[in-house]
Amino acid sequence: MTEDLLITLRPLLTAEATAEAYATGTEPGDLEQTVWLRLLERLEADGPPLDPHRWLRSVVRTEARRTRRTARHERPYESGDEPADTDDRIPEQLVLTAARHRALHEAVRKLPGRCPRLMAALLSPADLTYREIAGELGISQGSLGPERSRCLGCLRRLLTPEVAAR
Repeated sequence: MTEDLLITLRPLLTAEATAEAYATGTEPGDLEQTVWLRLLERLEADGPPLDPHRWLRSVVRTEARRTRRTARHERPYESGDEPADTDDRIPEQLVLTAARHRALHEAVRKLPGRCPRLMAALLSPADLTYREIAGELGISQGSLGPERSRCLGCLRRLLTPEVAAR
């Protein structure tokens, strides 16, 4: 019975989907596939429709309207635009960024003298000024630049083996 129904409805569905697809901006095959899915759901839940031809026409039009409504809200992807998922919020990118931050902060803690406190202040999300950092560390603002350069050199030497190993 079901196989006969599918064979009987195939030409009508092809014609109806082809007629409606143009107005929706979709492919007739996509519309057909959706209607076949609706028919299978219907057969499983309630059995075959009483008037299969009428049911099929109704479902084709309903799915075409749904496709048009969806298309109105969608925006086409411009070839010059960046994909939406290229920002740093991709899970893999978040994990890699967190690992780099951990490695950096671990290396900063291994620095000699005042370097760990100085680098922590420079890396602070508070974005402290040189005056604030110098006040926090109890050193003159003029010696902050040379001290920072020395600490960055030490940090580079600490991180070089780790970067080379990757």
